[in-house]
Amino acid sequence: MKRKRGTLPNPRLEKLLEIIFILSGSAIVAIAFNVFLLPNQVASGGVSGISTIVEDVFGWEPAYVQWSLNIPLFIAGVILLGKQFGLKTLIGTIFLPFIVFVTKDWEPWSQDPLLGALFGGIGVGLGLGIVFRGKASTGGTDLAAQIINKYTGFTLGTCVAIIDGLIVLSAAIVFDIERGLYALIALYVTSKTIDLVQVGFGRSKMAMIITDKQSEVRDGILNKIDRGVTKLSAYGGYTDNERPILMCVVDQTEFTKLKQLVKSIDPSAFVIVMDAAEVLGEGFKRA
Repeated sequence: MKRKRGTLPNPRLEKLLEIIFILSGSAIVAIAFNVFLLPNQVASGGVSGISTIVEDVFGWEPAYVQWSLNIPLFIAGVILLGKQFGLKTLIGTIFLPFIVFVTKDWEPWSQDPLLGALFGGIGVGLGLGIVFRGKASTGGTDLAAQIINKYTGFTLGTCVAIIDGLIVLSAAIVFDIERGLYALIALYVTSKTIDLVQVGFGRSKMAMIITDKQSEVRDGILNKIDRGVTKLSAYGGYTDNERPILMCVVDQTEFTKLKQLVKSIDPSAFVIVMDAAEVLGEGFKRA
């Protein structure tokens, strides 16, 4: 198995990095809001979506609206759900609207609603993904969803969908149906970008190998590819004979080498290959 040498993490440095993630991620979300979403009236859910609608209807400053919603929601979350949110979530809750206020006079980077939805969604997703890497959140409707989840029994995903759905519906009513559809696009792009930031660009492959030459294949993977192998107990559905499965996870770049190795040892081997979105552990990414 490939090994990565490392040192024990410094707790203070780790905390500092988490704060940097929260601040930088919140800043990216705020800038994306001001230069893409707000000028194109794309209310893609969350407190920022509410502030977009309120700004158009009443002319209220979006940063003030976000503060007025975020802070009470944070306090309610601490009272009703406990103190698990902590200082880091409070930082995101306050800092994001602050950057929205500071950058409110920036010129829009696009006046096209579709481009605004796409790149605004990417920016918000990138920023939120970085904040999540800092083990925090920006509060807002996520806290509202958790409160609803606790007292109604609805799943957290359902609660988030309900809140964001109502915001998008409100946008469609206040602006027009087309803006509501753009908001849906931004929501989808945001969720996919968050996944990308959380998981990363790297992809691994998991191979399940059924072969009559288990020892040779196992030794080849261990010695020639330098990857670990797990032997799983299994039985043939037709013969009921024992047919152990060799499971191996390799990097994308090593997959061709694995296929060639198995084929050279046992051309009749049965191989099942699946994408592994994220692999944590020795030889791969550390948790």
